Amino acid sequence: MKKTVLPALALLALSALPATAASFQQCLSAIGARAGAAGVSSSVISRQLGGLQPDMTVIDAMNKQPEFKTPIWDYMASLVDAQRVADGKQMLARYGSVLSGVQRRYGVDPAVVVAVWGVESNYGESKGTRPLVQSLATLSCYAGRRQAYFQGELIATLKIIQRGDVNPDHLVGSWAGAFGNTQFMPSTFLRLAVDGDGDGRRDVVDSVPDALASTANYLARSGWTAGTRWGYEVRLPPGFKAGLAGRTKKRPLGAWAAMGVTRIDGAPLQGGNARAAILLPAGPQGPAFVVFRNFDAIYSYNAAESYALAIAHLSDRIRGGSPFATPWPTDDPGLSRAQRKELQALLARKGYDVGTPDGSIGNKTIQAIRDVQRRLGLPVTGHPGLQVLTALKRG
Repeated sequence: MKKTVLPALALLALSALPATAASFQQCLSAIGARAGAAGVSSSVISRQLGGLQPDMTVIDAMNKQPEFKTPIWDYMASLVDAQRVADGKQMLARYGSVLSGVQRRYGVDPAVVVAVWGVESNYGESKGTRPLVQSLATLSCYAGRRQAYFQGELIATLKIIQRGDVNPDHLVGSWAGAFGNTQFMPSTFLRLAVDGDGDGRRDVVDSVPDALASTANYLARSGWTAGTRWGYEVRLPPGFKAGLAGRTKKRPLGAWAAMGVTRIDGAPLQGGNARAAILLPAGPQGPAFVVFRNFDAIYSYNAAESYALAIAHLSDRIRGGSPFATPWPTDDPGLSRAQRKELQALLARKGYDVGTPDGSIGNKTIQAIRDVQRRLGLPVTGHPGLQVLTALKRG
């Protein structure tokens, strides 16, 4: 492959953080040169980058640190709630024929594909609203050490537009550039998106079949093994050493069984030589899981164990499975989205400005919770948990 050599001016613009409108345009010009060298037409570059202005709220979103770290029980409660389970069952039935074809082609469990869709965009309801080109252009020129990464994603977006797979007006998503029903990054789209509905385009935004097939292709390429589970809840023996746990610390299932690990109902582990790890997302006092290779495939979609567990558990619930048998080690459990809306509505009735109750916990809600906790003599944490909801319901 011929190596492209960029002009010195372009290299300078790509390596410097612009501080003015002129330097932002210089940075975009350099990226346009790279995109042109990668095969993007001058008309697409001009149309998409010409006169573009940065959106500095994207940088704010990137730099924003959460006021408190979300405990795993809050994370799971908000993502695997009754509403998302019920909606997932409906989607599994509605797109049954599509998902059956996807399973035949890629070998991936349909419920897992639907669960990814549910977690990533709430089944298409929350795909994001930020124009990708503007967000990625801003990040490409202002994101510090990550500029090179976002520049690559911006060029990938321009390639998508040139290919005509997705309507450019519908290329909106998260601040970081993920888009569509199952939130693909542009470079991932170029590598792994597929045409699921047979129209010759790979449209993960406006075609649910394309999004579901593309997600299954991603998981298959990430090592999904057909016909096997992601894992399941287990019971640990007394004195189990927590240091043995960890997603990458795999042993034959028989070795865990020999240590006294059983299924949650006490039945013996079965699978002999299948390699598995023990996961303790809340430490040894919380639920424990044995996880297999398919858990790693889910994990690859977004490298966080809590994320992978949410998708894995949601897929089980969509199939009719039960909640975890072991309670989370907390006296203040997390709230479902419906409960969070109820909490906000109760705060609004008390005169707090929390905006429209939507289940999304922002700074206004956190500050209101803190004030309520202070007034009621509760620990002042701002945590939107069952304790404060129960106290407000009591009046």
